[in-house]
Amino acid sequence: MPTLILVRHGRSTANTAGVLAGRTPGIALDERGAEQAAALPGRLAALPLAAAVSSPLQRCRETLRPLLDARPDLPLHTEERISECDYGDWSGRKLAELADEPLMTVVQQHPSAAAFPGGESMRAMQARAVDAVREWNARIEAEHGENAVYVMCSHGDIIKSLVADALGMHLDLFQRVHADPCSVTAIRYTRLRPFLLRLGDTGDLAPLAPREPAPDEGGAAGGGADAAVGGGAGAP
Repeated sequence: MPTLILVRHGRSTANTAGVLAGRTPGIALDERGAEQAAALPGRLAALPLAAAVSSPLQRCRETLRPLLDARPDLPLHTEERISECDYGDWSGRKLAELADEPLMTVVQQHPSAAAFPGGESMRAMQARAVDAVREWNARIEAEHGENAVYVMCSHGDIIKSLVADALGMHLDLFQRVHADPCSVTAIRYTRLRPFLLRLGDTGDLAPLAPREPAPDEGGAAGGGADAAVGGGAGAP
């Protein structure tokens, strides 16, 4: 199955201002975020990307723009289900003031029970994102083969919830996961389980490129695609 390259959008004006952006329109990359996006094509240069999938929000589309300019043949798809969590009435508010809300303790310590006033629950957020990734995995594999690599640009809480799913973690533990702006999180999906290859990576991504297995790597004894002993598919 494919390898998913999850990119968190670059640093935004809301990140700089300490605001919970949510789905508020008009949230763009700030100067640092634009620099991060400009560096993304070089970081992904070694990867034969089959497609790009983006949250519909402006900051994600701006993050992918330099990559798409560098690879004009790379198809772009917009996926509503990987959009930011709908924070409802909390959207646009300062994080400092939200820290005093009783619900914030639930969000941090028991997120599976958290539902934002006028918005969605964190359980619903994870469910839609996981469904989207599973469907895109099947589509990418059908169109480009089981060793395909594709990139998906989304948001911090979405990426953290996808990592939790890949690791078999309960959603209540997902706040232990962190992904910086414009960092890369890579998950290789196989027939039996996903493997987390990178988490919040801001460095060299060339080792993620697909490779042909050496003759002594094939089969159950040598650690095939679903192997979990001695590295197996977890070693790119």
